[in-house]
Amino acid sequence: MSTNTTKPFSYESFPPSGLVAYFSMEIAINPGMPTYSGGLGVLAGDTLRSAADLGVPLIAFTLLHRKGYFRQHLDEAGQQTEEVQAWNPADFCTEEPARITVSVEDRTVTVRAWRYDLEGRSGHIVPIYLLDTDLDGNSGWDRGLTDHLYGGDTNYRLQQEIVLGMGGLRMANALGRHVNVYHMNEGHAALLTLALLESQLGGGPLGAATDSDLQVVRNKCVFTTHTPVPAGHDRFSTEQAYRILGGERTARLQKFGAFHEGLLNMTMLALRFCRYANGVAMQHGKVSREMFPEFPIDAITNGVHAPTWLSDPVQHMLDAHIPAWRRDNLFLRNAIDIPVGEVLAAHARAKDALLAEVAARTGLMLNPRVLTLGFARRVATYKRANLLFTDPERLVRIAEQAGGLQILYAGKAHPQDEPGKALIREVVERAHSTGSDLLKVVYLENYAWDLGAALTAGVDVWVNTPRRPYEASGTSGMKAALNGVPSLSILDGWWIEGCIEGVTGWAIEDGADDAAEAHNLYNKLESAVVPLYLQAPEKWGQMMRTTLAFNGSYFNTNRMVKQYTRNAYYPIKLVEHARVEEAAYADQV
Repeated sequence: MSTNTTKPFSYESFPPSGLVAYFSMEIAINPGMPTYSGGLGVLAGDTLRSAADLGVPLIAFTLLHRKGYFRQHLDEAGQQTEEVQAWNPADFCTEEPARITVSVEDRTVTVRAWRYDLEGRSGHIVPIYLLDTDLDGNSGWDRGLTDHLYGGDTNYRLQQEIVLGMGGLRMANALGRHVNVYHMNEGHAALLTLALLESQLGGGPLGAATDSDLQVVRNKCVFTTHTPVPAGHDRFSTEQAYRILGGERTARLQKFGAFHEGLLNMTMLALRFCRYANGVAMQHGKVSREMFPEFPIDAITNGVHAPTWLSDPVQHMLDAHIPAWRRDNLFLRNAIDIPVGEVLAAHARAKDALLAEVAARTGLMLNPRVLTLGFARRVATYKRANLLFTDPERLVRIAEQAGGLQILYAGKAHPQDEPGKALIREVVERAHSTGSDLLKVVYLENYAWDLGAALTAGVDVWVNTPRRPYEASGTSGMKAALNGVPSLSILDGWWIEGCIEGVTGWAIEDGADDAAEAHNLYNKLESAVVPLYLQAPEKWGQMMRTTLAFNGSYFNTNRMVKQYTRNAYYPIKLVEHARVEEAAYADQV
């Protein structure tokens, strides 16, 4: 028998054939580029950063959003106002010479692309192409189609989705990119399937499409859905579809089953034209299958890009003890052997940095020794930012029990989301009316990349209170976990998988209504969180260590991108590789 041994499987051990094109309406690319609004965009950016680190052959398409999402301003009463975030793409990107056109309401719109090269840890480049319609020759309206992320009405949204999906596909071809796999990150890019079909037909009538033509398109497409909230799935009226897309395309989409309850449903379109679909957490996969029972929907749990979201003090600590974590985040599991004192010291430095940022933004000096909770995310009613204030008197008693309690809030409400804006005002009003010097509540304006990193690294406990089952995944708690910060959260989204009670944090038990769940939240603060923080710093440090080791080593995009590569992008290649490995092993035996 040969003395050679077969290598264990790794992504690097076989070269995938073909290029992946990743389409997302928003991508958090660079802190200076306001091309994202929240979790979906940050997840997309982290995905591409890990793809670059791992050497995955991938390119990405998004819209330029030259006027950004918005800069948030809050007055003393918590009233939100918005300011345009104009930026210059030439400061970050290179303009490509290629030009393509798309048809919007029978108008021909010219599109260009700006390229941003995202470099991985070993020098691999993932090019990101930001599509832009601000060109001479386009009408004033059409020049603004790529200005605002999630701006305007549903007419504007559908026109943007033509530019992203159909324009992105044509731009890839114009750039000479030979793509094998198209990944639609949410339904915003679903119209690329229609463009693929038109390309398959060589410009012929859509009515001539055969089942084999449709299968060719499906074989190239994968799709990730990100929300169990019905309003999160883009839907357009039949009138809008006929007017904006045109009669022939709309008629075909109706025949293909992309309409649901009389509306063009972009999630339905993506599901009908993909060979693989997934939700973004185990629970979300279940919910998605219930929402769309005719489709097989897998689940790949989200993650975050560790080098982006780990604080400098924690990175330095990890580099000293586990330098291999940068190559493979699974090595973060070995953080279980780092001395507790070093974990606590690294967190203390991150907390000092956070409180210095709070002071710089607000003038308020908070106490680094006081238990500090963090709650920051996009403001939507189902996320229940006000749950902590259900019983203000009890919250004050908890602050007294703890010898002080500090709660840091942040988050933007969409400019057209009046209930979300009302939630911000309610939280700010509650903050002003606590009547206790021991309870400090601060709402920090303009939640963005830099503030998110400071908060998730510097608070002592990350709080999340979504109404089940509307949290698809959530990633802010994952960023906290990478920094050793435990969560106190509703068992929904990723936390169902990440919660080990008393080891990585605490679960807020389900209740019959909001009041019952607030009661359960207070109980956990009183009985578990506050006593441990006050009376057992060594055990608190052990919890931080296990949080980092157990959750940090799993809930990262290093692991997530490997799962996409093996399960969505190249499953046939994986099977072929496994057969070769099995045959080689059999020959040796």
